[in-house]
Amino acid sequence: MRFDDLYIAGAVLHLEDRCSAEEALRDGLCDERTVARTGISSVAVSAGSSAPELAVGAARAVLERTGTHPADIDLLLHATVQYQGHDLWAAASYIQRCAVGNRCPAIEIRQLSNGGMAALDLASGYLSGSPGRTAALLTTGDVFGAPGFDRWRGDPGTVYGDAGTALVLGRGDGGFAQLRSLVTVSDADLEQMHRGRDPFSPVPFAVRRPIDLGLLQKAFVEDTGRSYSVARITSGQDEALKRALAEADCALAEISWFVLPNFGRGRLGSAFLRRWDIPEERTTWPWGRSVGHLGAGDQFAGLAFLGGSGLVRSGELGLVFGVGAGFTWSCAVVEFTGENPGAAVP
Repeated sequence: MRFDDLYIAGAVLHLEDRCSAEEALRDGLCDERTVARTGISSVAVSAGSSAPELAVGAARAVLERTGTHPADIDLLLHATVQYQGHDLWAAASYIQRCAVGNRCPAIEIRQLSNGGMAALDLASGYLSGSPGRTAALLTTGDVFGAPGFDRWRGDPGTVYGDAGTALVLGRGDGGFAQLRSLVTVSDADLEQMHRGRDPFSPVPFAVRRPIDLGLLQKAFVEDTGRSYSVARITSGQDEALKRALAEADCALAEISWFVLPNFGRGRLGSAFLRRWDIPEERTTWPWGRSVGHLGAGDQFAGLAFLGGSGLVRSGELGLVFGVGAGFTWSCAVVEFTGENPGAAVP
């Protein structure tokens, strides 16, 4: 979908601590092969805060730094991947109570690593659907700790970090980036890739603990063939890219900056860098390798970094891409218009 009056007012990353690759090797948390394969230099680690608490920290900061009043927020969407700290509980409502204090709809989004982009897509349509709506607050929050998940080994090729992110999307002409287009593509034939052959279970971790995504993906490939999964993933990614570029009325060669998932370097290279023929230094990866894959928050964090890095010039175009198990792919084209007021990325 093409947009003419939606702007990203600000984006914030909130994290507490980092664990370097050297520390992880020393403590036996990972091996040399993982470090070499992923290219990770350090990973964001919670110092004790839950995922929603990290999201609250980001939400408070982005509202303050953009000067957004809670009364202006017409929608709150909170995107997640991992456990949020309580059972049968509404994390989005907690974030609303602690960071906003208003009574707009507050809803959780569960589209795994594409959750932040899915929230951006839904919020864009919500704001465009009524002339009286002003802004949306989008948050993400994930913590990938034991015993449920092994951040270093749970998904071969990617190391997972803990963080909260927040983004304010508003109507009008104020912000550090204009949203020009956003497209989401879905292919449910790939949902088994993160289910494997496991039976449905009545409670979490009934089959195994910690989660082993590599084992599930291996079972799917054995059942369907590697060429099948590669072809479907490539097709969905290409469709999202082509449609987003067309609706923004631009070509890939006109894109100056790429906000991509913080996958490991191997995955990033095969999925994006080599396929699109883009240099690593034009992506967020040189910074992203210091925090790891932030679940649903890579794209908001990447925008926060780029907007405050001093690298981006007004008028340059950026491409923001997300992919999540299920599968969904989201691609957005933004035009940078100024500096991110939610800067100071840790």
